Amino acid sequence: MGERNHGLFIFGQGAKAMHEIIWHGRGGQGVVVAAHMLGEAAYLEGFKGVTATPTFGPERRGAPVAASTRISREPIRTFSQIDEADITVVLDETLLGVVDVLGRQKKGGLVIINSTQPPEALPVGGEYDLAVVDAAAIALKNHLVREGAPVVNTPMLGAFAKASGLVSLENIERALKAKLSREQVDRNFTAVLGAYEKTILRRRT
Repeated sequence: MGERNHGLFIFGQGAKAMHEIIWHGRGGQGVVVAAHMLGEAAYLEGFKGVTATPTFGPERRGAPVAASTRISREPIRTFSQIDEADITVVLDETLLGVVDVLGRQKKGGLVIINSTQPPEALPVGGEYDLAVVDAAAIALKNHLVREGAPVVNTPMLGAFAKASGLVSLENIERALKAKLSREQVDRNFTAVLGAYEKTILRRRT
């Protein structure tokens, strides 16, 4: 995996200095872990400023939770909560009817959703770029299960890499190696690759 992943978008290649990402999921899905792993991968990618924090919500299993990642070409001097994200990642599509996910997403930005539905079936307007992947099926295929539920946070890193172009597959793998055992890395990175390949894009109109 030595080649750089340029992704479908060019968020990481333009003049924009900082990218603000909000992760939405439910307690037990590893939302905070995903935010931190993205930060690690971004640091390895060469971003000089990286922060990853929980933003709101208790970590009760099944309860809506969120986390944020900021990645910047320059050192970060902003540590407040993200008001409007450049990119929103949704680990559980049922949250679209529970949480105002798009209320904190910039128009013209990117929304990435774990869903079995095609992009046109989701309630995300044409003013957003939308990427969709069935991360749950990919997790189950790779035996990523916790307490009977698919672990979708690492597959969603693959979808993020494909849709945003901000981090490479190589550096996601390196971030996984820093956090997981060899066996866990192999299964999780296979899921990352699967999600990368299966991500479907709908560009904004």
